Amino acid sequence: MNRSISTVNDAAEARFGHRVAARLSAGTDAMPHDISERLRVARAQAVARRKQTDRPAAVVVGAGGAAVLGSVWWNRFGAVLPLVALVVGLVSISVWQEDQRFKELAEVDSALLTDDLPPAAYTDPGFAQFLKAEGSPSR
Repeated sequence: MNRSISTVNDAAEARFGHRVAARLSAGTDAMPHDISERLRVARAQAVARRKQTDRPAAVVVGAGGAAVLGSVWWNRFGAVLPLVALVVGLVSISVWQEDQRFKELAEVDSALLTDDLPPAAYTDPGFAQFLKAEGSPSR
């Protein structure tokens, strides 16, 4: 269905282009030769540029000799680049948060292992009461 729509649009665009060209060409008989010649050259350049932009991708060599990608590949790269940056950012944030969690767990483990109390004391219900009483300001 999309192909038929694009074919109809292309045909309508071609008809419109022919009508505009005929209308513009109708008044060129009364113009001086140098002006009509400049218009003919301008039309030929416009058609050449149009044919050049219809190509899917082109490699253009710039003034410095460096190759530049054509517009189609550059647009695709530009569309995918923010998505890649987002994924890299999310992965790096996840790795950083995981590293922070491991550091916190290591600090707790080292504090437990270097403390004077045995680890079984922390499971004693009376020890929790002792910590609450020791942490209160009424002491």
